[in-house]
Amino acid sequence: MTRVAVPRRAAVALATLAAATALLLTGCTPGATAKPTGTADDATVKDMQQKLDDAESAAAQADADATQNN
Repeated sequence: MTRVAVPRRAAVALATLAAATALLLTGCTPGATAKPTGTADDATVKDMQQKLDDAESAAAQADADATQNN
C-alpha cells in the first residue's frame, strides 16, 4: 500500500471543516443554550416508564434463560 501525500494545509482545512460541522450539527456553538420545545404529558411519561420496565424485565428474563442454558 502506498502512502498518499496530502499537503499539510489541506489536512488542517479538512480537520477544521469536520470540527466546525460537528459543532454546528450538535448545537455546541458559543452562546448555544438548550431550550426544550415541548413538555411531556403524564400519559407519555407513564408509557415511557412502562416500556422501560418491560425492557428491563425482558433483559432479566433473557439473562436468567442464558444462565440456565449454560
